[in-house]
Amino acid sequence: MDRKVRVRFAPSPTGPLHIGGVRTALYNYLFARKHGGDMILRIEDTDSNRFVPGAEDYINESLAWLGIGIDEGVREGGAYGPYKQSERRDIYREHVKILLDNGKAYIAFDTPAELEAKRSEVANFQYDASTRMSMRNSLSMPDDEVKRLIDEGTQYVVRFKVEPGRDVVVDDLLRGKVTINSSILDDKVIYKSADDLPTYHLANIVDDHLMEVTHVIRGEEWLPSAPLHVLLYEAFGWSDTAPKFVHLPLLLKPDGKGKLSKRDGDRLGFPVFPLEWHPEGGEISSGYRESGYLPEAVVNFLALLGWNPGDDTEIMSMDELIDKFDFSHCSKAGAKFDYEKGRWFNHEYLQKLSDERLAELFKPVLRQHGVNPDDYSDELLARVVGLVKGRIYFVKDLWDQTKFFFVAPEEYSAKDVKKRWSEDTPRIMGELVDVLLALPDFGSKAAEPVVLDWIASKGYHLGNVMNAFRLTVVGECKGPHMFDITELLGKDETVARIKKGVERIKI
Repeated sequence: MDRKVRVRFAPSPTGPLHIGGVRTALYNYLFARKHGGDMILRIEDTDSNRFVPGAEDYINESLAWLGIGIDEGVREGGAYGPYKQSERRDIYREHVKILLDNGKAYIAFDTPAELEAKRSEVANFQYDASTRMSMRNSLSMPDDEVKRLIDEGTQYVVRFKVEPGRDVVVDDLLRGKVTINSSILDDKVIYKSADDLPTYHLANIVDDHLMEVTHVIRGEEWLPSAPLHVLLYEAFGWSDTAPKFVHLPLLLKPDGKGKLSKRDGDRLGFPVFPLEWHPEGGEISSGYRESGYLPEAVVNFLALLGWNPGDDTEIMSMDELIDKFDFSHCSKAGAKFDYEKGRWFNHEYLQKLSDERLAELFKPVLRQHGVNPDDYSDELLARVVGLVKGRIYFVKDLWDQTKFFFVAPEEYSAKDVKKRWSEDTPRIMGELVDVLLALPDFGSKAAEPVVLDWIASKGYHLGNVMNAFRLTVVGECKGPHMFDITELLGKDETVARIKKGVERIKI
């Protein structure tokens, strides 16, 4: 590559960042880092009517949480700023004038009502070479009338003049050469006098050129606009330095057909935003962070939605993803959003955490359930989570798996009582208490053989005795190895729970 790779992620601050946008940002980042390039975050806020307070901060916080590093942007600064389009008005005005002066664009005064009337009158109406001369614009009107309307403050738009009958070639690194005839393109609005701002089409072309962007990596929904962008590069004389395009496949619904939406997440119970979104006066939307996902797991999961490393490797760190990333392994087809696979990734990444780190993450969950983690040593908490971490998908799952370590059971599983408790059980549990009290070493390895030998010597049914034992201590017949539980609870607490169970459990 002759030029240093420079990519940009350019979201609009119109609401929370959709997970599809996150994947686009991730692919930009992986590509840039793979080639030693720069990652630009540009805020596209030219649509002032759709601006949502807090959305820009949300975008920055989301990318930071995920570890998608930004080299240049509104917060980071850089030599190519400003990085917010609303602060680049003078630059856009200058380039609109270049197109007007060179006859590549024209001024149009058609009102929304007039355009609607024309659509009603003409089937499949399109503002283009076949209709522009019948409309109110600087091509069909005398120059003095155009000047008068502008001087009077009449609102207008500037449209790019598309010449018909040309084959426009879009060179896409993922899809190859895509050819579209210019006759199907309309004369897109590129500037509006009402807010003195350009539309997406002009602003992106100008910014990408001036910021020396080498690759435009975006969702396939922008593919239809690519031919127009090719023509705009040509109109400015920038074809030789125009960026390469990559139009990524859509993220699709987990079931059925169509693009992934927030409604799908609400319906099936998974987030579609990286962080929780708190709209002013609206309903809070769930986020991956607050739902208990680790950022590394989310990144790994998203990277494999539409791309693969060329082998069966699934668990990859950010550095490994960067090393392996290549658009030759990207799919052109949409990727179904397998949210269950996302849960699996989170499970796998939780297993990679040390017990000590997982215990730290568990402490806020304990507090939420009225347990003060400061009452327990860090060593004990680490040992507790270490016994059950293989069963969890989220840190919050630790509570259901370990709550009996912190709170003695007040109720006992009716199903397990029916199956594991008999008239003889209280007597046998009383005998077990005597055995446990006599143990000089209450550690798991020392206690287990003594208890098992006692059960065998008495001719008791091993499963019935051990499950009744577990029922009194845990409250149900599930959990990690029984003697690991009792070692952590200690002799006094274990015995107290057995006695309490004998008193309370009735058949």
